[in-house]
Amino acid sequence: MALVSRIPSVSSSSSAATQLRKIKSFGINPVCCINYASHSSSPFTEKHSIERYQRDSWIYKNELEQSGSCPILPDPSYVRDYDIALQLPELKKMLQVLREKREGEGGCDRRGPGNVFLVGTGPGDPELLTVKALRVIQNADLLLYDRLVSNEVLDLVGPDARLLYVGKTAGYHSRTQEEIHELLLSFAEAGANVVRLKGGDPLVFGRGGEEMDFLQQKGIQVKVIPGITAASGISAELGIPLTHRGVANSVRFLTGHSRKGGTDPLFVAENAADPDSTLVVYMGLSTLPSLASKLIHHGLPTDTPAVAIERGTTPQQRIVFAELKNLADDIVSHRLESPTLIIIGKVVALSPLWPHSGDETPILVETKSSTSTLQ
Repeated sequence: MALVSRIPSVSSSSSAATQLRKIKSFGINPVCCINYASHSSSPFTEKHSIERYQRDSWIYKNELEQSGSCPILPDPSYVRDYDIALQLPELKKMLQVLREKREGEGGCDRRGPGNVFLVGTGPGDPELLTVKALRVIQNADLLLYDRLVSNEVLDLVGPDARLLYVGKTAGYHSRTQEEIHELLLSFAEAGANVVRLKGGDPLVFGRGGEEMDFLQQKGIQVKVIPGITAASGISAELGIPLTHRGVANSVRFLTGHSRKGGTDPLFVAENAADPDSTLVVYMGLSTLPSLASKLIHHGLPTDTPAVAIERGTTPQQRIVFAELKNLADDIVSHRLESPTLIIIGKVVALSPLWPHSGDETPILVETKSSTSTLQ
């Protein structure tokens, strides 16, 4: 059973609490020290942005009431531990309130545990959220949300719900996957309606299957509410059919992630280089050069149409069209950032945005508010 007392051990907070006491003894406010400095222009939750701390202010209640500036900590490796240590008191308090409420309504044994909903929120545009997903997030007690849940979607959360950021970025995981599992379990066992918010679809490169498996083994009922995965939502935004009669008879979703931050993608089968198939690569910015080289080596034509879409379906959307041989370099030259989806295949040329003039394929950089063609 996931007791309140288990949360500190799950969060590696023993060392965090020690470091926190040392910092407070010098009069330093740890929240200020977590790069809590400026507003973000991103449509998503960026680590340590003001928007994140304002949204999660309930869990930093005591710290956010303090004012004043503070120096940046000399060792940024402690930042995660500080953050978790600050969260623990309010997490424990919320768990206790939920348990007392549950006991007052008839006792733990008769009521049973709460529910966990794995909810996909789509690629970013709030209008792509399903009606069922909207109903669930507006009735949640606690929502654990990832980085790629857009700010506009989070604005739809019910006024009495508590939000907790558990997002991951390259080089910084606000919570490990195991810690997320234990948080879900602890609050579900306390009788809460817990929503796990994920960008896209929770079961497409979202680790939703791992969370579902863990909770079901602990006797917690899990309900999955699918979302529009980035491949579908973003390709529709660009007018790219993922399959098309006579052009592409199949589509394959690939993860661009590498093991331990390397430059090689986890898996590229030889038969992925099929000119009659469409490839959609998630999280593939760092491994694209290696991926493109392997695809070409296995026979995919160098002039295969391709496109990279940064922050697809949001107002900050940017698009780079290119032939496969040039795509990696063009992404670098235009400084695309995560999240960026990559689509490779002949269907890309069916987009009304695909450029047609010139000997070399021009690069189209597009936002949702304006379009420009760069040579």
